[in-house]
Amino acid sequence: MTTTTKAKIGTRAATGTICPESGVWKVEGTPSTTAPIAKGNRMPPYGGKAVVWVLTAYA
Repeated sequence: MTTTTKAKIGTRAATGTICPESGVWKVEGTPSTTAPIAKGNRMPPYGGKAVVWVLTAYA
C-alpha cells in the first residue's frame, strides 16, 4: 500500500525551486497575484523578481 502525502496549505516555495504540490499559489507580500502551478514545475518569478509563493488551494 502506498500513501502519498500532500504538501500542506500554507507551504512556501521560492522562485526557482521545484513546485512541491499542484495547486493555486499566491505571492507572499505586495503586490500579489495567484497562479495555478503544477507539481514538478519550477516556481516562477513575479514582476521580474524572485518571490516566495504560498500554497492556498489544491488543484
